[in-house]
Formats: sequence, structure tokens, C-alpha cells
Amino acid sequence: MGSILIKTEIPGPKSREIAEKRYRYVASTMDSLAPFYIAKGHGAVVEDVDGNRFLDFTGGWGCLVVGHTPERVVNAIKDQTEKFIHTDFTAVPYEPFAELAKMIAERAPGDYEKQVAFFNSGAEAVENAVKIAKGVTRRKAIVVFEYAFHGRTLLTMTMTHRPMPYKYIYGPFASEVYRLPFPNPHVNKMKIGDFERVLKDNVYPEDVAAVVIEPIQGEGGFNVPPEGFLEEIREVTKKYGILFVADEVQSGYGRTGKLFAIQNWNVTPDLISLGKSIAAGLPLSAVVGKKEYFDALPGSSIGSTFGGNPVACRAGIEVLKIIEEENLLDRAVKYGEIIDNKFKEMQEKYPVIGERRGIGAMRAIEFVKDRETWEPDAETTGKVIQIALKKGLILAGAGLHKNVIRFLIPLVMSEDELREGLEVLDESVKEAIS
Repeated sequence: MGSILIKTEIPGPKSREIAEKRYRYVASTMDSLAPFYIAKGHGAVVEDVDGNRFLDFTGGWGCLVVGHTPERVVNAIKDQTEKFIHTDFTAVPYEPFAELAKMIAERAPGDYEKQVAFFNSGAEAVENAVKIAKGVTRRKAIVVFEYAFHGRTLLTMTMTHRPMPYKYIYGPFASEVYRLPFPNPHVNKMKIGDFERVLKDNVYPEDVAAVVIEPIQGEGGFNVPPEGFLEEIREVTKKYGILFVADEVQSGYGRTGKLFAIQNWNVTPDLISLGKSIAAGLPLSAVVGKKEYFDALPGSSIGSTFGGNPVACRAGIEVLKIIEEENLLDRAVKYGEIIDNKFKEMQEKYPVIGERRGIGAMRAIEFVKDRETWEPDAETTGKVIQIALKKGLILAGAGLHKNVIRFLIPLVMSEDELREGLEVLDESVKEAIS
């Protein structure tokens, strides 16, 4: 017997009842992928208010590497809330903040002293990494890449590529943000060895505070940089005194088989932004980097009222323990092989799947109308996601043209659950193109 159980039409009657309240009172701009409403979740399984069970391959948009309601995280949260919920670390400090900072700093790449600052969201972490880079270098320009997603604040919205819906008419945008091509043989001629030239064609390098890049692009479609590209960026940034910022909000915390995705390459960044899975779904993000960078900034120039909330920090401590004690990094590698083998089988059966890509369990397939022209097929992608939902599998889309399906699976899921979800995906693709 599998984990999926569909007892009613989707959405069921209780979900439709809640939807009436939602459509009246909840901001209409806040769309939801699923048409049903969750009652409870555990591991990779969510149950809706009508008793239907689904496999969740979105992991709360990548926030649940350790799954829904892991017992030791729940117990830590209960324990902390009975002691104190909030003080703001800059008012009355507390140990969980310092302990989690220690754990992250000790595990981050780089043979030097490191420190950590905590915030609430991935966008805040990216924005503060930029602030730190500007403060340290005394420069104003930032370099980002095509297909990037860095957040929805004014600065990170500017840094994000996709215009609709993230940028819409919300400008004017932040100044001194320069977007360079991300190597993609299907859409541009950018290749290894071009980065320094293209950089200098767009901005004076001595004006650049930081190059910000996702080691594997998330919302952009799980695009993996070609061999040598990150190393080239690191070499050029060192040449011009530019900070290398790795945005690991989505790719970090074990998804690729390394705690930090950047560890899959021979590259040590100056700053790393973290978020999403850092606290099992509680609002928490972080920037980790060289101690000397933080020392160079004025006191109180970096901070956040709720950043590093004690409850979230207690959760974060347990997340790292779970990842290590339950060998989730090894599991990410193993699951990645299972996923890629299935994706390869599907790619051979269905011409609409143009490409499969990823590292570890961070995997995706791209849908195209024609493998020669590489025309994106957003329509089929959307159909597959909707068909899978009806069959009990929640999938996340991605890509600049909405033609990618990405896996953000909880690494605590069983192999049987993974294979069950993969079969549903296969059936959904077959139905969508028939």
C-alpha cells in the first residue's frame, strides 16, 4: 500500500468550504499551487481536511529537507516556547542564537574564522549579504545572472530575472545591478573563458562590490553551471577585489549531497546566504562569512527584530543534527541517482522532455515543444503538474518560461515513497501528452 490515498474529488467538500472564506478575505494575489487545504503533515506526506493523502515533492518550496513535523524539531519548539518566545537578540541575547551560529560557521567552507548573522527570509539574507559586501568594499555595483531568483524586496527583486510576476510594474528598481549571461548552450553563446570580458563590457570591475550567484539556480530551473564556470568567477573576483556571494537559500542544506551546494566545486565563497530548510519551515535565514567582514562594519548596522528568533534557532539546531545523524547527505546522493535514472527513462519515452539536470536530489526536467528549436512548453508542464495533483503528487514548477518541473523532496522520505511519486509523475506526463 502506498502513501497516496485519494478519497474524494480534489478539492473535497471541506476544502471548498474553506476556499469560500479564502476568496473573500485573503489577498487575491496570493495564489496557491494546491486547491486543497492541509490538515496535517509528517515526513513527505500531507493529509488534507477531507482525509486525502498526498506526497509533497515541493517541500514547502524547499523549506523541508527534514520533512513535515520532524519529532525532534517539534519537541525543541515546544521546549523553547515554554521558556521564552522572543526578546530580540540585540536586546536580551540567548544561547540558541550563538549555538546555531557556531554550528553553521564550523561547517561552512573556508579555512578562516567565520561569523553568522541571522534574518527572517532568504531575500533578507541575500540583501544583507549585498549590504555587507558594499560596506566592506566601499563599492556600489552588484553583478547577477540570467535566470536568477534572489527575492522580492526592492533590491532582490531587481536582482531577480523573471519579469512576470515578480517584477511586474513595481519599479523603478535598484540602481547599479548588472545582469550577465548564464551559460546555456540552448539560448546563448556564453562559454568558459568569457566571464571577465563580459564583465568588463558591462561594468568597470573596480566598481563592483559583489558577484552574487546561485551555485545551482533554483526558481530559474535548477540550472547547473558548466564545469569551470564558478572557478572562473572566483578567479576573476579575486583579481579585482570583488566578493563572491553564494546564494544558497534553495540549494543549501544537503539537497545536493553536500551541506552547501558550493562544496560540489573547488570554490570558496566570501559570503553564503542561507534560508528555506535552515529551520524546518520556521522563518529563519542567515549570512555566513569571514569574521573580518563583520568586524569592518559599524555596530548595529546589520540586524533584524525577529532575525534569529529563539524558537527558530532551536529548530535550526535540530535540523543540522538530523541531517548529520540520519545521514541525509548520503541519502541525497542515493535518491539523486534513483531520480536521474527515472528521468532518463522518461526522457527516452517522451520527446517533450528536452533535458534532465541537477546534482544529488536537486533534480529537474525541462519540457520543450521541439528538441531542435528548444521552444519552451509551459502548457504541457502545467498540465503535468495539475494531473499529478489529482493523482496525489504535489510538484513544483520552475524556469523563466515555466517549463520546468523541479524536485524539492524531503530527504527523510522513504525510497518507496520516492519511487511511488516518480511513477505518478511518469503517468502524469503520459496522460498530459496523450
